[in-house]
Amino acid sequence: MVRPVSLRSVVPVVYSLALAVAVLGPLVFSPGYLLLRDAVSTPRSFPTDSALGITDAAARAVPQDALLAVVTVVVDGGVAVTVLLMAALWAAGWGAARLVATLLPGRTSGLPAQLVAATVAVWNPYVAERLLQGHWSLLVGYAALPWVVCATVAVRGGQRGGWWALAAWLAAAGLTPTGAVLAAITALALLAAPGGTTWRWPRIAGGTALSVVASMPWLVATAVSGGGSDADPAGVAAFAARAEPLLGTLGSLAGLGGIWNADAVPGSRATPWALVGTVALLIVVACGLPALWRRREPVTVTLAVLAVVAVLAPALAATAVGLRAGEWSMLHVPGAGLLRDTQKWVALALPLYVLSAGAGIGGLRARFGGRDAVWATAAVLVVLVATPDLVWGVGGRVRPVQYPAGWRQVAGIVTADDGDVAVLPAGMFRRFEYSGRAAVLDPAPRMLRADVLQTGQLVVAGGAVAGEGRRAADVETLLLAGADPGELAARGVGWVLVEHGTPGELGESQRTLDGLERVHGDAELSLYRVPGASRQPADRDAAVAAHVLWALLLGGGAAGGLAVRLRGQARAAREQT
Repeated sequence: MVRPVSLRSVVPVVYSLALAVAVLGPLVFSPGYLLLRDAVSTPRSFPTDSALGITDAAARAVPQDALLAVVTVVVDGGVAVTVLLMAALWAAGWGAARLVATLLPGRTSGLPAQLVAATVAVWNPYVAERLLQGHWSLLVGYAALPWVVCATVAVRGGQRGGWWALAAWLAAAGLTPTGAVLAAITALALLAAPGGTTWRWPRIAGGTALSVVASMPWLVATAVSGGGSDADPAGVAAFAARAEPLLGTLGSLAGLGGIWNADAVPGSRATPWALVGTVALLIVVACGLPALWRRREPVTVTLAVLAVVAVLAPALAATAVGLRAGEWSMLHVPGAGLLRDTQKWVALALPLYVLSAGAGIGGLRARFGGRDAVWATAAVLVVLVATPDLVWGVGGRVRPVQYPAGWRQVAGIVTADDGDVAVLPAGMFRRFEYSGRAAVLDPAPRMLRADVLQTGQLVVAGGAVAGEGRRAADVETLLLAGADPGELAARGVGWVLVEHGTPGELGESQRTLDGLERVHGDAELSLYRVPGASRQPADRDAAVAAHVLWALLLGGGAAGGLAVRLRGQARAAREQT
């Protein structure tokens, strides 16, 4: 006999899905591909060296790109990215509701509190800004945090399935390096907190081991290739948290906003409404703080410490002293480039925010009377109005695009056997008519089956931040100087792709192109073959093994957790008969 599913457990799931659809409607209901700033989805992706993170550029998109290379063999890449992004926002809301049900006692963890928590998790400036910046895979790591907390609570209490769940959610968060670090910090902080029925040091050791395995793709890629070991100090100031109108940097971060790119914010955050919305969100969150303070349980205290650090540390990093310290770390600390976008770390405040927002419903009832449902409805409306333009693709700005037919034709011609691909115009960002006004990452690296050489240079307000792609920079310099094609071939370049209709430097490259065979040409793209290219293939074994370990952690954790759950339900059914 299977226990019936309760309304209390189903409603947060459906409600969270509805919120996710409300945010991502343009992607869900229209065909096409997400192409917005850092987000690039393509019909197919391929397991290139770049996808495995073993080029001289930093391994920022592993195992994300390798996963898409596998998935898009059977599923269109536009559908795959939309499904993953939908799952992320859905999981964020559902996980917030589960966190409230797990940590709050009795009536205070009821359905109204869970729905408020789910709303705060999905509907806030952090989600809006990261969507507009194109950080869809970072939102997967963000969404995993409430589930990581629930899993660590299960581990601390010696519950069956706790370790399996923790393994799965750490791996899910590890879709990007930042997500892996966010989840590892959260898990290890909670496993190290006092209390619980299990021994502290064994659980810390277990959490550390799982975190390392979840991070293996980017750790191994960085060790093998050395990419990202020499980050440009100029990136510290360029990617520092930014003050929004009437808020200051600290206020912006406390309101889960303050991304470095002023163009990647919803319209309401560029007006005095940023102050109104932040105050509204913080009032909803603050309502539950007295109740959490009275309980002061180790898990809750740890989440509070993480939230304070998550807000204060990026604010301090944006000060003169913090900027100097960050510049020093870029020069002397290997891998410090991962830290330079400081606002992204405010995600660590999410578990406390959703827990406190949920606890606030019971606090308001106890102080002012009334029904939980009434207070919850008011809180939900306040949170929605605080970021009003998050709805429907952040005011329609997150929407699918269609690639011109030439991209598919070029993708069918280029093969990895004939060498790598150099691109023109110079740079790695594009402005196509079909992609809208925002600059977008060049889709070529994910569209083609050969490695596309990219310098990694980022053009930001106030200047440029140098990238790590030294070989790509060398090839780009040769192209702009109009070098002999033989010099490109000697550096392993077998193709030159010219992308028309986008601004960028071309230099004297036409001299080089005149000496090459054009194998494709249309209004959008021209592809040239470079004869005689030869390139020593990279050793992929370690990187592939690291990705396999990550996949086993994700799949094994999910399967193990499901098996434990099914056995528990079967045992409960036998006891009732």
